[in-house]
Amino acid sequence: MNEQTSTWLPHLLEIRRRLLWTFGVIGVLFLGLFYFANTLYDWLAAPLLHFLPTGHLIATQVAAPFLTPMKLSGLCALLLGIPVLLYQVWAFVAPGLYPNERRLWPVLLICSALLFYAGIAFAYFLVLPLVFGFFVQAAPINVAVMTDMSAYLDFVTRLLFGFGMAFEVPIITFVLAHSGIVTVGTLKKQRPYIIIGAFTLGMLLTPPDVFSQTLLALPMWGLFELGVWMAAKNKST
Repeated sequence: MNEQTSTWLPHLLEIRRRLLWTFGVIGVLFLGLFYFANTLYDWLAAPLLHFLPTGHLIATQVAAPFLTPMKLSGLCALLLGIPVLLYQVWAFVAPGLYPNERRLWPVLLICSALLFYAGIAFAYFLVLPLVFGFFVQAAPINVAVMTDMSAYLDFVTRLLFGFGMAFEVPIITFVLAHSGIVTVGTLKKQRPYIIIGAFTLGMLLTPPDVFSQTLLALPMWGLFELGVWMAAKNKST
């Protein structure tokens, strides 16, 4: 075993150990959530069921009534396991950080997880009712809206996780400024483009009405301003 291998091997073993811990926790969460799989799916489908005349979804595949709720249980377990994953990342990198960075990282990881969950809650409680209400009302008179349960899960999953990632804007902005990749002044100069980008993204992700577009664009703009404020405050201390 050469010197380079002996240097990297302990780190690789530690990564393996922490990944096993993370997957183990997610596996336990999955087993616990699987018992409530159908209840979880009913809760996820509620924003659409509220607008469907039939009041129910359909399954176009034989195994979908079993596999789709099981898939949802796995996604929920992964979602709930994010704090465990973030902690393992923190525990791995902490020994190599400076004291001031060691104090900053836990705060960033906690805020990152909270913002991710906030983005998902925002999408579920505000965006999904707007989107589904528009889609159902926009259907032609002679078209019966009957959504497949698997397709619905895929659509909602992408939307929820997309909003969760979008709410990470303050953390990304702060990290870019704190690491010196960009300056606070540069971020402030880019504000007009950020605003245009937020409203453009709102137009693409929501129904074509000003209210729902604004409902997404304003929080994203506000989150960007929060990130700039955090970066400026950190530079002044």
